[in-house]
Amino acid sequence: MSGIVPIIPADLQQYNSYVEDPKWQRKFSIIWASFIGFAILLALPRFLRAVRRGRAFDTLFGIWEDWSGKGFYKGVPIKDLEPRQDRKWRVSSGIVRTVISTLLWTIPKSEISLGQLLVVGGYLATVLVCMIKNAPLIENPNRAGFLALAQLPVVFLFATKNSVLSLLLGPGNGYEKLNYIHRWSGRGMFICALVHGALWIRNHVSFGLPILGQQKETSGVAAFALLCIIVLTSLRPTRRFFYQTFFYVHVLASISFFITLCYHTIYASPWIFPPLAFYGLDILLRLLRYRIKDATLVPVSNSMTLINVHNCDGGWQPGQHLRLRVFQSSHIFESHPLTIATAPPSTTCLSAPGLVVGARAVGDWSNSLHQYAHQQLERLALQNEKSVEEPLGAPVQVMLDGPYGGCSVDLGRYESVLLVAGGSGVTFSLSVLDDIVGRCCRLGRRGGEKTRRIEFAWCIRSFGCIQWFASQLTEIAKTCAGTSLDLHVSIFVTCLCDPEAVPDIPNSVVTIHRPSVHALLSDLVTPPSSSPSSDDEVDVKNKLSWVGLGGGVAVCASGPETMTREAANAVARISASKGVELGGVSLHTELFAI
Repeated sequence: MSGIVPIIPADLQQYNSYVEDPKWQRKFSIIWASFIGFAILLALPRFLRAVRRGRAFDTLFGIWEDWSGKGFYKGVPIKDLEPRQDRKWRVSSGIVRTVISTLLWTIPKSEISLGQLLVVGGYLATVLVCMIKNAPLIENPNRAGFLALAQLPVVFLFATKNSVLSLLLGPGNGYEKLNYIHRWSGRGMFICALVHGALWIRNHVSFGLPILGQQKETSGVAAFALLCIIVLTSLRPTRRFFYQTFFYVHVLASISFFITLCYHTIYASPWIFPPLAFYGLDILLRLLRYRIKDATLVPVSNSMTLINVHNCDGGWQPGQHLRLRVFQSSHIFESHPLTIATAPPSTTCLSAPGLVVGARAVGDWSNSLHQYAHQQLERLALQNEKSVEEPLGAPVQVMLDGPYGGCSVDLGRYESVLLVAGGSGVTFSLSVLDDIVGRCCRLGRRGGEKTRRIEFAWCIRSFGCIQWFASQLTEIAKTCAGTSLDLHVSIFVTCLCDPEAVPDIPNSVVTIHRPSVHALLSDLVTPPSSSPSSDDEVDVKNKLSWVGLGGGVAVCASGPETMTREAANAVARISASKGVELGGVSLHTELFAI
């Protein structure tokens, strides 16, 4: 005997899943991490720009109060002004934005755009390839189980409200924009778990082995049952109509799933630590962002309650939202996302700066809040012997969690802006309008803002809804009067009721019909010379300089899904025909849905 160990030929070797399958876990992790790194690299210029302006970490630790008494003004030094872009650069930028805009096409009756569909399709294709490639799934379906474990970090990375990824990608790329990846990665994990469990059950039935009884098999079935509960209760109808049930089931089932998974396999431990780290960071930042503040409830008309939160001097950016909890009645344990309707005091052009959110009375919580405000106002009026109609507010205490989200488009980098809002979605549009008007008119364009024209369109159901934010719109419109910034307000009412309730807002038009976002955008980017009803030579020259020379167009749409989808398709359509000429059309949508 020579003592040489014989080597089994490769084609005769038995497949060792505990050696080969972890390699595919690492390959899958390298692929998705590489794509995230590429996305961060693309967002790096905007992140560095925010760092130079001192706005990158402004919201990291939540709402703050100015204890020093030095005021709110935060001017941008002249040296930080960006150099004016030449025509060649504007054309190149327009081409890039035009190509990106083609990905904005949104599938009918769906919240997912063409770009998001490509991301989801690429992700699921990567999962399937890594699960099937060179794997004998019928005889040994362990590969599918290993790939299910490898997706846990993805699921939690895109689920947490406070993550390093949202910070690096910048405003407008918070959890509400990235959550679709969380949902689809969870479904990808479910597919892998289904393949893994179904094939193992098939093998057990084929060889006459018991499915339940042993710890590994029993814990596996229990883990898959919990995963089924998580996925089924996460479907859109359940989230929309039974949100509180969805939330509690989601949290409790996820915790149980983690525990059961660790009992099922010893190979779970390396893959549960990143999710725990992501969730731990989220909890830590939430604790740092929580604020308990005094506030005042002001009921406006019969369907809106304005919540004025006191002693808030900064820590949010225009377009961001908070999760707000009001300490009153039986809804004390509920918190709801509400968009901040005002810009920070450092840029606002309102005479009474502060943090204001609006809650439209459409559900149990908001209706209860509205009724409570009315009852407290009546009680205060009786105590003070004043008229109920005086502008009093009902004092309450609130808990703030946030801010989150924000606008992904810097309106100051575009010469023309279209803001479209539907119903209570006006809180988002009003916030970004207040910010850009304040930067252009109050701060004198110190940040290099080049915005020249703003079209503000608001679609509502009744004339009385105009009173929700009539005073703020009036004040913003007066700030623009006599400046280089042209603001036009268009209000569209969809029913014939109480036309006498229309307030006098400068440079505004109120019409009775539902607008077409594509028509609004077409009017904005079409020079007056092409319209037979306009012959003002000065206006023609101004509009040509704003749009025709490639200064760029920014579109922000906030409201119901039908409106945001229409806005996305309108931008994609205009970009395909005039994108390069206009210097690019950028879009941000804020969907008011769960």
